[in-house]
Amino acid sequence: MTRIPQISKTIRGSISTDPELCAGLIGWRSLVIAGPGTRLGLYGFGAAAHIVAQVAKWQGRSVFAFTRPGDTATQQFALGLDATWAGGSDQLPPEPLDAAIIYATAGALVPAALRAVRKGGRVVCAGIHMSDIPSFPYRLLWEERQLVSVANLTRQDGLDFLRITPEIGIRTHTTTYPLREANQALDDLREGRFDGAAVLAP
Repeated sequence: MTRIPQISKTIRGSISTDPELCAGLIGWRSLVIAGPGTRLGLYGFGAAAHIVAQVAKWQGRSVFAFTRPGDTATQQFALGLDATWAGGSDQLPPEPLDAAIIYATAGALVPAALRAVRKGGRVVCAGIHMSDIPSFPYRLLWEERQLVSVANLTRQDGLDFLRITPEIGIRTHTTTYPLREANQALDDLREGRFDGAAVLAP
């Protein structure tokens, strides 16, 4: 039986009862699918992304965090986790990315991420749901760029992730809501009122 490591929690986007096993595993799976490139873009810097950023930095990658335009608080949060750069999703990074992972549910981010990756780069859609992807010129996909999605986790994903978490010393940033305030948590998530993950407590 695999022992689940204790991961420290600070303060301050998805909603779950255990961000390490929910957002952490989705984040890990999407990072594996993104490939080994050193310049990684993360669109939507919430529950999964703030964990993935720490894993990627531990792996020696440069992390580029994309938030809602004008969301300087979340950009500062990303920089506090040693992101190389943080800016709005309407901006291009200072250098082309090897891969980008989209955690936000906005389909409009797909062409934005394709613009940001280099020739042969990969864009990973990591959400279960996403709004419609708008049409975009073929040149954004041309030159062997790839667009893929994450569908399922495997038992091996869990074993691999749980094996490295004690070495990394991941810090999850959470805001706790009582279960009766689940709707408020969802509203705060939509409006970007907290950093990291929301946790529902009985």
